[in-house]
This record gives sequence, structure tokens and C-alpha cells, in this order.
Amino acid sequence: MSQGSDHVEQIDEHFLSAVQALTGPPAGAGPPRPDVAGAPGASSAPQLLALFDAQAGSRHLDFAARELGRRKLGYYSIGSSGHESNAAVAAALRPTDPALLHYRSGGFYLRRAHQVPGRDPVRDVLLGVVASAEEPISAGRHKVFGHGELGIIPQTSTIASHLPRAMGLAFSVGRAERLDVTSEWPADAVVVSSFGDASANHSTALGAINAAAHCAHQGLPMPLLLVCEDNGLGISVRTPPEWVASAHSRHPGIRYSAVDGADPAQCLETAAELAEWVREHRRPALLHLRTVRLMGHAGSDVESGYRTRSEILADYDRDPLLATAAALIHRGVRSPAEVLDRYESWRAEVARIAEEVLSRPKLADRAEVMAAIAPADPGAVRDRAAHRTAQRARHFGENAPESAGPLTLAESINRGLADALATDPGTLVFGEDVAGKGGVYGVTRGLRRAFGGLRVFDTLLDEQSILGTALGAGLAGMVPVPEIQYLAYLHNAADQLRGEAATLGFFSNGRFRNPMVVRIAGYGYQKGFGGHFHNDNSVAALRDIPGLVVASPSCPDDAAAMLRTCIAAARVDGRVCAFLEPIALYHERDLHEPGDNAWLARYPAPGDGHVPIGSARTHGSGDELTLVTFGNGVPRCLRVARRLEREGVGVRVLDLRWLSPLPTEDLLTAAMATGRVLVADETRRSGGVSEPVVTALVDAGFTGSIARVTSADSFIPLGGAAQHVLLSEDSIEGAARDLLRRSTR
Repeated sequence: MSQGSDHVEQIDEHFLSAVQALTGPPAGAGPPRPDVAGAPGASSAPQLLALFDAQAGSRHLDFAARELGRRKLGYYSIGSSGHESNAAVAAALRPTDPALLHYRSGGFYLRRAHQVPGRDPVRDVLLGVVASAEEPISAGRHKVFGHGELGIIPQTSTIASHLPRAMGLAFSVGRAERLDVTSEWPADAVVVSSFGDASANHSTALGAINAAAHCAHQGLPMPLLLVCEDNGLGISVRTPPEWVASAHSRHPGIRYSAVDGADPAQCLETAAELAEWVREHRRPALLHLRTVRLMGHAGSDVESGYRTRSEILADYDRDPLLATAAALIHRGVRSPAEVLDRYESWRAEVARIAEEVLSRPKLADRAEVMAAIAPADPGAVRDRAAHRTAQRARHFGENAPESAGPLTLAESINRGLADALATDPGTLVFGEDVAGKGGVYGVTRGLRRAFGGLRVFDTLLDEQSILGTALGAGLAGMVPVPEIQYLAYLHNAADQLRGEAATLGFFSNGRFRNPMVVRIAGYGYQKGFGGHFHNDNSVAALRDIPGLVVASPSCPDDAAAMLRTCIAAARVDGRVCAFLEPIALYHERDLHEPGDNAWLARYPAPGDGHVPIGSARTHGSGDELTLVTFGNGVPRCLRVARRLEREGVGVRVLDLRWLSPLPTEDLLTAAMATGRVLVADETRRSGGVSEPVVTALVDAGFTGSIARVTSADSFIPLGGAAQHVLLSEDSIEGAARDLLRRSTR
């Protein structure tokens, strides 16, 4: 029974009565076995006692969370009861082994905390239950298991979306040492990641497991310990018997072991043996931990609605906490009364701390809630972007990119990537076809030859794994620059940005970061090679992710400078950046007439080429009309502006450059300069960029004339039919003339 409550949890009563009925070693069994006296071993008496303490503490935390919820003082919390055998996994690892955990990891969290002097894991967890700002990882933003000092990276995933990140971190820990990059994880670390049997069926989990096996098959280090905690249920949906073993026991390159959570000695021994094997061989393994789920999915779940009473009671006999108590008693380590005293002391301790944390402060206002989303130090980013390192000078010598002649957009991005690789040994460039081929459009050509396969490499064809590799590399101290081959392909993996990359700082109060710059080839207007999957113009999935920087360069010099800014922001602020590259402009040279070479530009040197995040670029100084655009819209608007100017109309073109955050100050300045704004938007009319641009003007109090012209709300067809739905030069010019006529009446 929880202290201060009349509510009795049935599993609590069952544990108490079952322990009272247990007996010690049989009479005449002789002196205690050596392990009872404390001899070393995975399942020695001290290890069993530590296991019991972690499990009992976790069980009473579940009781307290439910009681606080009933009192309307605690918040939605998924319990760990029945899964406490995962404490044996923590015992097999070191606090310096990064852990990305399933949400039923109370036992693991308490056992790891016991390895680090000075930690109070009970207080940690309860501060999270009551959403206190003093909670040590998320500052009350979410109930998560995480702590920087414990090497536990917080996860909110319910569908194993953290597995690609875990795979990427395992891929990166040794690579960081080989590149002489400072990392908080030792080179011999083992990455552990746990997930449920229902989540094991999700494409995200399957992709990450496949990527781990893919690396192992090639002999690449992958020290990843996967732990599938199999309780046979996904909320109310049953996992078919033996499905996890059937699906996961025969992965090539992944060692598989299974153990029953109701056998504490075997759990300790198997976990220790498997963790040591992963550490020694630097290869992945999967521990299939058979568990039970006690007290339902979560506090609000009525388990009796889909399980019979006999099924629920049968799981009580497989309770891992009861199994550990029985092992202590049967081995003569503790008597039943001593076990119950230990159990009740945890009850009292948890109840005492539960009352104390109720008075601890909560997040006070909007600013406190949002402080950890995207911390920014623009001055430090500027200084980083302008810095010329000795490594850069040694690599380029007299052939620095700025010494070359005018470049195309693709050439400028290529030189910008080379610049980043030469400047910072922690920069990585990777993706499908990136290394050997040099990219589908040649943008990364020559980089692998210049910087080697450790830093420029090809990946398997799986966008989730590409982004997961980047997520892990960022945690290992590097700045990953992954490529997504086409914008349409990003949508296969958008949750790796939305649910994983962008949330990590928020849910760790800035303790952990995901520095990365995701290069994405996109937009329409390709000639001779197109259709929807190579001409996608939808950016809505990116623009509403809090803290995500969305860069959209158009001009070659801007592309190099903005790439430099994004990489500096990733390194300095841990920012997550999406770098949208207009495919149709990659190799363009001309602007107004064939052969004018007006779309080429010189490469900006580091000291000259910083573009602050959220700053626009203005072309021209006309005072009658402002054309607001970006990407492929920029050359189109510049050509329209030239024709209008020949008729005596003063036009300026504002290239937004940054789609998130929008350059609202520059936008308003350009709008006020003419009093008329036409937004020329190559994305769709619904959910496109023009909507927030118009909203920003209205919110800022702009009272002039506003219109917009966009692409249609359509997928992009193949061939010439694409021109029927894409923003055209003629439509921009027509809309501009209409706006000028209407606003002068």
C-alpha cells in the first residue's frame, strides 16, 4: 500500500504474501556458498542485492507515480513494473556506456545511478513525475529517463525511433578517436538501446537493426547492444508467441541471446557476457529479454478490458522483483523478513521524497519552456565562420577556393564542403552515392579522394539510417553533413528530424545536442529528368519544427557562405539545419541571355562570407514594387524585374535565403520601401512559404498592398506538364502588373 493512500496495488499485495511464504536454504545445506559471502561474479550476492535494490526502488516509484496521478499532482507516466530485469543490463555496463532507453527503464536507471556516487535517482524520477523544473535532464518538460552524468540520453520514443540514433552513435564512437575528435564517450564504449516487442516491428527499428547488421557484414565497428524487452503486448495488441525470436534470432552479423527476466542470476550472467562480447569484438548483439507487464500499459490503461484475470495473475508469478527476492532467500543471502524490511524501506524512502518534490518549482513561463529549443550565440557563430585554421591553410596551400574563378551553385557548394572538411577534422560528409560517384549531380565529386573514406563515405539506401548516423555522429562530437538525395525522399525519415534531432536539446535542457547540417536536393524545374520524386516542392514538414534552421540558397556565393554559417552554428550552438539546394540551378551559368555568365559568382573567403541566420538579400533598389522570393524564384524574379525596370517601374527583389527562421526584419524593411509586395513562391499555395511571409507582414502592421503567386496545390508531373503547375516567370510578371494596376487606382 502506498503511504498516505487507501489504494492497494494487487501486485504489491502479491509480492508481500509470496515473500512471506518463501523459505531459506534447506536444513543441513551447510555453510553459505562462496558467492553468498561476496565472491566476485555476475550473480554474486552483492550483485543480487544491488539488483534487488534497483528493482524495489523502481517498483515503489511506479506506485508513487500512480498515487500522485490519482491525487492530480503527478502527470502521465508509463510504469516499469515487470521490466525491472533491465537493471541487470545496467549492471553489465559502465556509466560511460551511452544508453538510449525504452520508457520502462526504471530498474536500469536506478542500477546505473548506484554506479555513480552522489546520485539520488529516486528524487530524479519523482521530480520528473511532478514536472519540476529541477528535474535533472528535461527540467520538467517531459517524464523521461536521462542524465548527463549517467550517460543516459533521454528518449521520448514509443516506436523505437531512437534506434537509428543509437546505431549512428555506435558507428561513431570509435571513428571519433581515429579522427582525433574530442568525444565524451570513450573509444571502447558500448552503446545500449532498449525497445519493446511491439516497437520491434516498426520500420524505424527494422531499418536501424538492418543498418547495424549491414555495417557488421562489412567489418565496420558497431559496438551496439540492442535489448528487446518482450512482454508480449503492444498496449492491448498481442505479439504472437515466439515472434521476436523468429524475427530477430537469425540476423547476419548480429549475435542473439535470450533470457527470462524471472531468472535474475541468468539475467546478470547473460547480460554481462553479451556486453563484454560487444565491447571486445565491436560487433552488434541483441539481448531478447523476456519480461511481463504489470499494472497495465500506463496509469490510464484498463488492462481488464482486453486480458482475462487469470492471464494477469499468471504474470504475477513471473514478477522479476519477486524472482530476485526468492534468489536472495534461497541462497541464504537474506531471510524473508530481511527482504521485506528492505522492500518496505524503499517504500518509505520513495514516499518521503514524493512529498518533498511537490513543493519544488515548475517551469515559470514561455521563455523558460522554450529556452532549450535552439540556444544561439550569433557572435560566436560569426567568429567561427570567419576563422581560418592552420589545417585549412595546410590542405589548400595556394589553391584555396576563394582563389578560383566564378563558380556555379554546385561548384560553390562543393568548395564549401571541402572548406569545412579542411577546417574541422570532425566534419563528415555522407549519403547515398556521395563518395565514389560524387553525388547524382556531381556536387560532392572529389571529396572522398581528398579527405578519405573515414570522413566522406557512401551509406545504404535508407534515409532513416542516414539521419540516424548523423544523430549519432553529432553526439560523438562530430559535425555530420548528411545528404538526402531528393526532397521527396526526406519524408520517409522526417521523424528523425522532428521527433529525434529537434527535440533532444528540449528534452535534455540543452545537455545533449544534435549538431548537423542536412543537405537536401530539391524543388522543381529540372529538365529532362523529373516527375514527383525528383521535383518535390513541399517544405511544410520542415518549417514547423521548432528550432530547425531551414536554409534555401539561390546564388552560388550565398550557398557557400550560408553553408559555412550552418556548419558554424552546428558546431557552436548544436543547431540542426536543413540546407535546401535547388537542383535546377546547380549548373546554371546564365541569367538574362545565353552566355552572359551572370549566375556565376566567386567563392567568398571565410572572413567575407558569413550570412547570419535569418538575414535576407536585396537585389536592386526600386521604390515601387518588392518581389519576395527564394530558390528558383530568384532568377525568375530578377528577369521580371529587369523587364519592368525597362518600362520605368522601380523594382527590388528580396531573396529570403532562410525559410526558418524567416528574415522578418529585412522583409518588413523591403516591404516598407515600396509599399507593394508580391510574394513569388515556388512551393504550393497551401502550406507553402508564401503563407508565413504574408502573415509576418500582417503581424508586423504592414498596411501596403500584398499579393502572392505560387505553384499549384499539385504533385509535379513528368515532362512539360510540370510547367502547368509550377510557378512560372509569366505568372510572376502577370501578378506583378496586376498588383501595380490595383494599387494605383
